[in-house]
Amino acid sequence: MLASGVLPSPAPMHIPDGFLSVAVAVICWVLAVAGLGVALWRSGKRMGPRQVPLMGVLAAFIFAAQMLNFTVAGGTSGHLIGGALAAILLGPWAAILTMTTVVSIQALVFQDGGLLVMGANILNMAIIAPLVAYGVYRGVMALAGGRRWGLFVGGFAAAWLSVVVAAVATSIQLAFSGASLLGVALPAMAGVHVLIGIGEGLITVGALAFVAAARRDLLEVSDKPVRGLGWAGIGLAIALAVTLFAPLASEHPDGLERVAEDLGFIDLAQDAPYEVIPDYALPGLSEGSPAATVLAGVVGVLIVAIVGVGIAFAVSRLRRRAASQEAR
Repeated sequence: MLASGVLPSPAPMHIPDGFLSVAVAVICWVLAVAGLGVALWRSGKRMGPRQVPLMGVLAAFIFAAQMLNFTVAGGTSGHLIGGALAAILLGPWAAILTMTTVVSIQALVFQDGGLLVMGANILNMAIIAPLVAYGVYRGVMALAGGRRWGLFVGGFAAAWLSVVVAAVATSIQLAFSGASLLGVALPAMAGVHVLIGIGEGLITVGALAFVAAARRDLLEVSDKPVRGLGWAGIGLAIALAVTLFAPLASEHPDGLERVAEDLGFIDLAQDAPYEVIPDYALPGLSEGSPAATVLAGVVGVLIVAIVGVGIAFAVSRLRRRAASQEAR
């Protein structure tokens, strides 16, 4: 919200503790862990020198871009998920690891999303969204027969549908938790995220157009290393630059928060048991100041970049070790 004449900080955007029942949260954790296990296993067979820096750069950019809530109809805001962008550039399995890095750090460091329900946020945004996006994208690319329009039409369709399907999954989780009836939550969540998905699609297409113009080889999902690492530094610099716009994020509630307010279950939300950098504002600075938001974004970008590279490097190293043992 606007306060004391300062620009708003991006509000927390993910499912908070209290919205889902313990039983639903546990089931989501089981599904999320299973999905991550498969992703680690499949990534371990393909992870190469190409994916190591790319995972870090993408994690950093997606984290920064998620801070930029954009206004949609009816006093509601949306934000990038990024699952489609990650899946197109990395493939589905590395994308799951990348998105899990982003969602986990948002919850653990920035108190964006609850701890008990983190499995649900990972399931919806880091597993369902990339898998749906990748399937749609590959389908459109097959229809396009390699023609250039397939990249952009496929990217938009993948991004849009991934947002809608993730919103539908959230609706089902809310309904089974007793927060709202499915017949009420589903059309409300799907309706607003149909609009938010358009923003996701446009951002994804814009990012793909930039990559296609600057380094088209990054669009090839393969084990081959990409030429040079200068692009990684440029990508990280772009992610850091995006944080400068974070104070301009829409002050309107995001799609889930708006639905929770309209349907009357917003009071179920529970505060985090601890705070590190809550509400994307670095402690110690003037509350709500643009500097606090930008610096929090810079810290987050660097953390997710380092963790993303670390995970990719560890998986890649395990792959090389396994390949070496098989060769003996």
